[in-house]
Amino acid sequence: NAEYMGGFPGKHYCPRMATMNKPAYNAIMQHSPLKPVLIFVSSRRQTRLTALDLINYLANDSREKYFVRMAEADLEVFLDNVSDPHLRHTLSFGIGLHHAGLGKEDKAIVERLFAAEQIQVLIATSTLAWGVNFPAHMVVVKGTEFYDGKTKTYVDFPITDVLQMIGRAGRPQFDKEAKAVVLVHEPKKGFYKRFLYDPFPVESSLHNALHEHMNAEIVAGTIAKRQDAVDYLTWTYLFRRIVQNPTFYGVDAITHDSITVFLSRLVEQVLRDLQATGCIEDASSDELIPSTLGRIASYYYLSHQSACIFEREVQGTADMPALLKLLSDAEEYSELPVRHNEDKLNAELAREVPWPVDARNIEDPHVKAHLLFQAHFSRCPLPISDYITDTKSVLDNAIRICQAMVDIAANAGLLGPSLRCMTLLQMVMQGRWHFDNPLLQLPHLTAAHVAPLAARGLPSLAAFLHAPRGQQYQAVAALFP
Repeated sequence: NAEYMGGFPGKHYCPRMATMNKPAYNAIMQHSPLKPVLIFVSSRRQTRLTALDLINYLANDSREKYFVRMAEADLEVFLDNVSDPHLRHTLSFGIGLHHAGLGKEDKAIVERLFAAEQIQVLIATSTLAWGVNFPAHMVVVKGTEFYDGKTKTYVDFPITDVLQMIGRAGRPQFDKEAKAVVLVHEPKKGFYKRFLYDPFPVESSLHNALHEHMNAEIVAGTIAKRQDAVDYLTWTYLFRRIVQNPTFYGVDAITHDSITVFLSRLVEQVLRDLQATGCIEDASSDELIPSTLGRIASYYYLSHQSACIFEREVQGTADMPALLKLLSDAEEYSELPVRHNEDKLNAELAREVPWPVDARNIEDPHVKAHLLFQAHFSRCPLPISDYITDTKSVLDNAIRICQAMVDIAANAGLLGPSLRCMTLLQMVMQGRWHFDNPLLQLPHLTAAHVAPLAARGLPSLAAFLHAPRGQQYQAVAALFP
């Protein structure tokens, strides 16, 4: 495989990305003029902007249809079935787009055309590198940064993502060689050169999530004393990497004493944090005893911080809005993606849902989770398809978190909050508000159908389920003639 590196100056992200488009076009014409090319970018907007610039360069060279590899009549058949207007435009020039904002049918058309080599260029977001297997003769990585809504800055892709993108270059059944072009910010060019051409170690991330691991081992009985916790760390890959690369983890020197002191301090800090959040009993003694809260957190794979917040905030007077906010504030939602300009979409969604959110922190991941829960209960349309994916992620975590909230409230002897947490769990499961008529849980029924059913003697879900089958059929048939 041949790899090419290009560095681009410029402090601001968008202008720098624009300067990469001409070199990307030149790389296609030089290294892969007739074979499939994958271009990876950081966002949906960049897929569109990159495609438009490539089309302009084709027009300047009087090669408008150069990337099209099929008859015009066949292309028109596919274009008639594409719903996204931007994709329809770029496909007419043989350039496909692939990102989370496309519908399922549009994605299928793009994937089919590129796999069959009926279009030469596919511009995709980085998620495609981990998804559908689309090898190409050449891969262009256009920029190695993406917008992180949590920090509101552009941050680097994980090294594994860059490797995965580059790994898409190469079609063993067709080519004897492959090309990869990596276009980066000039100050990072040296780093990526060294990374691509020299061996690069894989470091451990255990120390970033040690609280949950340690709590689970204490609950399981694997760690019963403080020394057990230190011994536990010596069995991990983290310990192996500390010995090999101590400065990466903040260890002063590769000596037995330095490593022992580092591990002891790390364990002490984790145990103090677990005691502060109530997951273990008094950590001053040598024996480590898990609390009921710690057992609940371990059982439901819950962050020790979330468990602490739930125990502190679930009071006897906690009503439904407070419990929903508490669920949204769980640490598990701190990594929910908030993309560039999604603050505007969140503000629009906030006007559609019944309960208010903190408008001052509209870009906060927890506020977004709160909005997605309310949209799920209200069954209101989401502004973009990315929010559908985000909602699925939010709901996947919500069930175990709600179950943990039930157990924590019950352990505190709070009957009211326990029942309301159970109701909240059912709201998540059914996608309905607790004040909605239970009949709306039935498929295809809307609020307009409730009164006609009540007029036929079926005012509730219980009445409907216990009614004779014939009465059920007649009532439903009258609603959908």
